[in-house]
Amino acid sequence: MQSLTSSERNLANETSHDKETTATVSAAAKAAPATVASHAKYYELLDFADRREAEFAARGLIAAPEKLELRDEDGRVIWSQAAYAFLNKHEKAPDTVNPSLWENTKNNHLYGLFKVMDGIYQVRGYDMSNLTLVEGKTGWIILDTLMSVECSRAAMQLAEEHLGKRPVRAVIISHSHVDHFGGIRGLMDAEQAASFGTSLEAQLSSGKIPIIVPVGFEKHAISENVYAGRAMERRAAYQYGVYLKPSETGRLAMGIGMGQSVGCPSYISPSFEITQTGETYTIDGVTMEFQLTPGTEAPAEMNTWFPGKKALWVAENCTATLHNLYTLRGAEVRDGAAWAKYILEAVVRYGGEVELTFQSHNWPHWGNAVVNDYLVETAAVYKFINDQTLTYINQGYTENEIAYRIRLPRALARNWHSRQYYGTVAHDAKAVYQKFMGWYDANPVHLHALPPEESARKWMAYMGLGSVEAVLRQARADFDAGEFQWVAEVTNTIVFADPENREARLLCADALEQLGYQAESGTWRNAYLTGALELRQGNAVRAGQTNISGGVVDMQQNMTAGNILDFLAILLDKAALAERDFTLNFNLVDTGERFALRFKNGAVLPYMGITAPDAGLSVTTKKDALFLLIDGQFETFASVAKLEGDVELLKFVVSSCNQFDPVQSQDFNIVEP
Repeated sequence: MQSLTSSERNLANETSHDKETTATVSAAAKAAPATVASHAKYYELLDFADRREAEFAARGLIAAPEKLELRDEDGRVIWSQAAYAFLNKHEKAPDTVNPSLWENTKNNHLYGLFKVMDGIYQVRGYDMSNLTLVEGKTGWIILDTLMSVECSRAAMQLAEEHLGKRPVRAVIISHSHVDHFGGIRGLMDAEQAASFGTSLEAQLSSGKIPIIVPVGFEKHAISENVYAGRAMERRAAYQYGVYLKPSETGRLAMGIGMGQSVGCPSYISPSFEITQTGETYTIDGVTMEFQLTPGTEAPAEMNTWFPGKKALWVAENCTATLHNLYTLRGAEVRDGAAWAKYILEAVVRYGGEVELTFQSHNWPHWGNAVVNDYLVETAAVYKFINDQTLTYINQGYTENEIAYRIRLPRALARNWHSRQYYGTVAHDAKAVYQKFMGWYDANPVHLHALPPEESARKWMAYMGLGSVEAVLRQARADFDAGEFQWVAEVTNTIVFADPENREARLLCADALEQLGYQAESGTWRNAYLTGALELRQGNAVRAGQTNISGGVVDMQQNMTAGNILDFLAILLDKAALAERDFTLNFNLVDTGERFALRFKNGAVLPYMGITAPDAGLSVTTKKDALFLLIDGQFETFASVAKLEGDVELLKFVVSSCNQFDPVQSQDFNIVEP
């Protein structure tokens, strides 16, 4: 998350509490009939009688002020739950609010001090994130510190009022986003912090407070908040709606809380890094095991297991909402497959014992079966988005096309704890596209598009021309004037609307050709001239005009077993398995590897290093035999592998690996639809 500048905080405060701004006034219009109809679909999809998430959000409340509104030293409101009092005036969602988001907002409006279990407490709703207190023999172990000093100080005061005043013995920061460390000076002074470079035992015995973080924390905290920080601040104001007034037509919750506090963030350098999964320490009588989860919700992040309490702190890896593989304020793209992998690793390590998950946003989940379902279903969503996007990429779909095509299977979409309150399936799919393919969709028209102001002026001039024929006449004149990039853009738009318009195709090709002739870059020249070729002659692959290197076969032969099973998931027709949930065991006799591969409602979840006792089929074979599966050769595979159980399950999987040819060159269009 990003903090705001002082001027932005002032404006946000004025907008939220003093002024009826143009934005909020214009937003006060009634919902259009199409919007009301759209909302009705959510009542059909989701079970609004299922109150489990709401019950978990309220469970364990010890105390809460009647009115929560926090101010800084100058009297400015920097956090307010009182601003959402209007929520209590409605029995159901107003027409101006998505009914699913309305439920999430009501849950996030539940604030105060909560007992999670004996020895674990949370202050929730005092900032976007949670302040968690773990009771040691003599003091508190704090997990994450909120975003603003004022908010963390107020949260700690509430805890001390009802639980008693105890010293802070350690601070554990789960990851490198400011809403998890920015409030630290509300809990301690820099002089109280232990010194980096000594053992954790030495830090504890010194009487100072260790600040424990995952490896790489400081590097990523600084790079994200400083290098691109000013741009992120401005964009964050849009993402978090800081200039909007809370109301039925304004700001509501956004999945991981009610929004950003606009107080003062702070920073104290950490004193101790966790460098590998499995590190275990006892602090003030409380034993903790750490699990590193890099590249998930943050570049540096970790879960924490409390074996004595059978409780798993899942940081921001599970948050009772669909999270971001790409966050709208801007950040490094996150790895959906790695995110799922680390959640499944937590299931393998702790799933047999765990009775509780609690996290840095939203509310805990209780009960072994509930927790395991929560973890697995969360992993399944990220893995499905990752794999289905890669399937579409290999079928030739571009970023925006994928965003409009991809849908979660119904069984995953109906889960309240993975609804699209913060991230969305559409923009998370774009993140996967960006991770693997980057900003360019291969259409040379988009290689060096005009700046938006210049493009807009040209579009405005063209909008009054009245017909496609008139547009093409003007485009020819612009071509003669040397405006080749613009001509390529406008004529390619016509081609996508009407691929049979020969005049538009040829003029677009002429423009691309001139751009190619001008290009200093050899790769740009090739892209422009290839686009021109295909506009004139049609898809070159289908016409047999290309000779693509076959080196991919050699690379595939050197894939690991994990690579092969990941690739199987990309090849898979996920819609065919949307209603299925079964597990296959793989035991590889030559490498010694074991996998439990769960097919969960279209998502393929690999559990590494285990054999599932409830698997429908167990397979014993050599690693290279797995290539037969992705090549569709089930009968040959069955002749060289030992199959124990329901063979039809594997046969069905192999027959469903049909979304594209894993060896042959693809012939999807690029410069035409």
